[in-house]
Amino acid sequence: MVKPVMKDVLFLGQKSAPATPDDISVADDLTDTLKAHSAECVGMAANMIGVRKRIIVVDLGGMTLEMFNPRIISRSVPYEAVEGCLSLYGARSVTRYKNIKVEWKTRAFQTRTQTFTGLIAQIIQHEIDHCNGILI
Repeated sequence: MVKPVMKDVLFLGQKSAPATPDDISVADDLTDTLKAHSAECVGMAANMIGVRKRIIVVDLGGMTLEMFNPRIISRSVPYEAVEGCLSLYGARSVTRYKNIKVEWKTRAFQTRTQTFTGLIAQIIQHEIDHCNGILI
């Protein structure tokens, strides 16, 4: 179900709780909402739809990657980026890393680890920041 996008910075600035298998429907709503905003958004975190759980979804160009409890376990090659956010007004400067290694759980709560680079890495970092209550 498509959910309204959260704009309350006090809510968005709080850390999210770990996701559990009971939160699968949140990922479904998050994916539906991301698709509804595909013209202006390439990734979303659960707190952006009012659910403070560590779940993110990323548009991989027609396919959606869901991550439950994602965490960056290594990063390299910092650079400065300017990002916008569907939940916030305007754009802001932020330090990102070209290469990140992420560990997360799948929808079946199996652990996965993968290295991401470039734009996908930047999107994942932005959404994990949301999970950590960090607003750009």
